[in-house]
Amino acid sequence: MEDQQDMRREEVENLQAEAAEFLRKANITVTDLERKSIEVADFGLNDVRYVGLEIIVYENNDKYCAKELVLFPRQMCPQHRHPKIDDRNSGKQETFRCRWGEVYLYVEGEATPNPKAIVPDKHRKHLSVWREIVLRPGEQYTLKPDTLHWFQAGDRGAVVSEFSSASIDELDVFTDPNIKRIPEIE
Repeated sequence: MEDQQDMRREEVENLQAEAAEFLRKANITVTDLERKSIEVADFGLNDVRYVGLEIIVYENNDKYCAKELVLFPRQMCPQHRHPKIDDRNSGKQETFRCRWGEVYLYVEGEATPNPKAIVPDKHRKHLSVWREIVLRPGEQYTLKPDTLHWFQAGDRGAVVSEFSSASIDELDVFTDPNIKRIPEIE
């Protein structure tokens, strides 16, 4: 396993402030409490500027979930899927709606020639789906449960609203064995 370090509180606060600025650019108003509670997910890789995600959870209950996802320029959410939980929960179905910037979503299917994503080799080896869906403001795409996917912001970054069935992030299955989904902060 690669060396993992926990993020420091000061770094998290700086990233939260930067994410709040992206939300402002997208004309999304958030409360002070939401701004302070932005989750900074570095996935335990200590490379948050490249592999990471900033998240506001508006609601997450046993029926539905609503979130804002902020991605800094070229930041990516690593490849993962939301598996079946039990007979009553077939896994998370989610709709991504781009609010600002541009996001490149990769899903199962025929690989797109010359994809827009820029991925260093150390992360590329954990990516197996390359069918590209480009989302610009006002465009959306829905993923069925247990669909392998990953996404990356374009050069300016992106803000994406996520609407889904119940979200149980700690059960997500990532293709990179080094990933820790739930962040630890010093």
